[in-house]
Amino acid sequence: MSESQGVGMSSCCLSGSVHEGEPTGHVETIGGIPTYVSEPKDGSKTKTIIFIVDIFGWEFKNVRLLADNYARAGFYTYIPDVHKGDSLPLSFLQNVEPRLADQEQLTLVDKTKNAAIVPATLGPWLVTHREAVSRPLIDGFVNAVRMIPGTNKIGAIGFCWGGRYAILQAHGRKGNDDASSSESSGVGGVDAAYACHPSLVAIPGDFEPVTKPLSLALGTKDSLLDQGSVGKIQDLMAKKTDVPHEIRLYEDQVHGFALRSDWSSEKDKEAMNEAEKQGIDWFNKYLS
Repeated sequence: MSESQGVGMSSCCLSGSVHEGEPTGHVETIGGIPTYVSEPKDGSKTKTIIFIVDIFGWEFKNVRLLADNYARAGFYTYIPDVHKGDSLPLSFLQNVEPRLADQEQLTLVDKTKNAAIVPATLGPWLVTHREAVSRPLIDGFVNAVRMIPGTNKIGAIGFCWGGRYAILQAHGRKGNDDASSSESSGVGGVDAAYACHPSLVAIPGDFEPVTKPLSLALGTKDSLLDQGSVGKIQDLMAKKTDVPHEIRLYEDQVHGFALRSDWSSEKDKEAMNEAEKQGIDWFNKYLS
């Protein structure tokens, strides 16, 4: 599968808010990767979810708080450090692009400054964490989790940069040598996936090979996935009558809303809560 091409990443991926509360999980090393783990009350690994993070990485408080919520809903959750200690700093979260409500207040100088910062920051990072590097690492982590005693079905949830990799995991397990290899002997691949405002997706390349249940949460004001692209994805998935899928559009939501919504806005907070419910419902249905 070729890597995504011709799709840029704007400063919108760097916008959002840090949420209140303290994570309640713990850190382990799994498959050689530092991993945040949050367990359900009964400790069952029957329904397992791997979180594939955005550019801010596995230590970002918001994603850990969300994993805790999924654990409270009965899922055994993992957040691996798929950036190998090289996530972007949280300082970019607030100062590169303000909330949607504040964008009209930006001066031309501010906008020009932001436009220059984004490619200078993201360009080298995206090269370092290109698909040829990141996908094998994520596949290997999925394999490591499958070997943990008690693990049954596995889901992947991804956000922004990680959203694309959740979609790739919905391609199913891939043979080590050729397409004829049995799925059980392959690498990577999950039983169901959920992608929230994925970025850098290749259309149709990332969606045509999907074979596992896939849910998508997309904002109608996502600067990284315009409505024309959303329409193409809807058309592609509609042809997959044998693959369970859903695409839910969130009105007036920007890129990052499912993980970094502004909690001072009731509409944004409601969208984030609904996106969380969407994922929990999806995984309860397809990991049971």
